[in-house]
Amino acid sequence: LKELGMDDSQVAKTITTFPHLMGSYSLEENLKPKVTTLREHGFTDKQIINVLSTSPALLALSSKRWAHRLVVLHALGVLKNHSSCSFMGLTDVVFAARFE
Repeated sequence: LKELGMDDSQVAKTITTFPHLMGSYSLEENLKPKVTTLREHGFTDKQIINVLSTSPALLALSSKRWAHRLVVLHALGVLKNHSSCSFMGLTDVVFAARFE
């Protein structure tokens, strides 16, 4: 998390909000692929920090789900402002109805 540029308070907030990040999830296998996927879709490190510090539970979602949704949203031009990844928390049915 600090490699992204998070400061101590952002790291603490992220871990406090989603403590499973430190125990149940491998940062190598879970965090890095998702960060890479966000970068591939034009997110800056600052935007990624914002997403992770405000919605760390999104890390529990599969990389497959992240990749699919980002491809769909990128194709629709929805990712222009990169302000949020709240769409990641939508159920598959709600996401499909709204974006596919």
